[in-house]
Amino acid sequence: MKAAAFDYIKAQSVPEVLALMSEHGDDARLMAGGQTLLATLNMRLSEPQLLIDITELTELKGIEIIGEHLWVGALVTHTEIENAALVKKYAPILCAAAPHIAHRAIRNLGTWGGSLVYGDPAAEWPACSIAVNATMVVRGLQGERRILASDFFVDLYTTALAPDEILMGTEIPLANAKQVFSFQELARRHGDYAVAGLAAVAKKTGQVFSDCHFVFFSVATTPVAAVQAQSLVNGQAVNAELIAAAVAAARAEIETMEDITNSAAAKSHLVGVLLERALKKMLAE
Repeated sequence: MKAAAFDYIKAQSVPEVLALMSEHGDDARLMAGGQTLLATLNMRLSEPQLLIDITELTELKGIEIIGEHLWVGALVTHTEIENAALVKKYAPILCAAAPHIAHRAIRNLGTWGGSLVYGDPAAEWPACSIAVNATMVVRGLQGERRILASDFFVDLYTTALAPDEILMGTEIPLANAKQVFSFQELARRHGDYAVAGLAAVAKKTGQVFSDCHFVFFSVATTPVAAVQAQSLVNGQAVNAELIAAAVAAARAEIETMEDITNSAAAKSHLVGVLLERALKKMLAE
């Protein structure tokens, strides 16, 4: 199947993009890496009248330190994140997660912002963004606003981004030497969508964990944090008994959702498996 006919504009500035979005409304779509959009166009799941190419917008590119945050522009590719020394130092879980995203050809073109805005619950970046306590910086004609990653993903393929706004990039608090992490993903084959996954981050002093974030993906309609398990572990010395309690709490609190190949019960079991693996790995570091 081929895409329906549409007009095409390569935008040269963010104000131009915002003006076009305001003028054309739901008839317009933004194109960054195009890894998801082009597939939906060809299957006619999306039939915009105007495609706005934003790949030349320098404001949306780059990885840098700004104050106490790591800035990752919306147009930064998965490969750039995977290879960036700044990311490895200040948000290392992103480097660990990147190789799990599809295949190299996809990672070379697909973008950080595109994945976040699409809000796929099986994607790696939404869960990671919550785990690292990222803030989404979005801009519209009315100005700029910031949205915590934990508030950004509101439902299946639905985010808090307004129809007339564009994601500029994200601010990520800088990791320090006390931060430990574990990225866990189970897939039928490398590069496939995850059956279940976990982005886990904490600060560790001896055997005591604090500031814990255990965020699961591909188990529900959005990435979901194991809030009760986080509370159990926070401020406690981690041992086998505590890990077992956290696993039980995560399984009890997260309402998993079946997909075409895995039952909700199977996903619930994997929630515990992944959390146990992550806590043991983090404890051993």
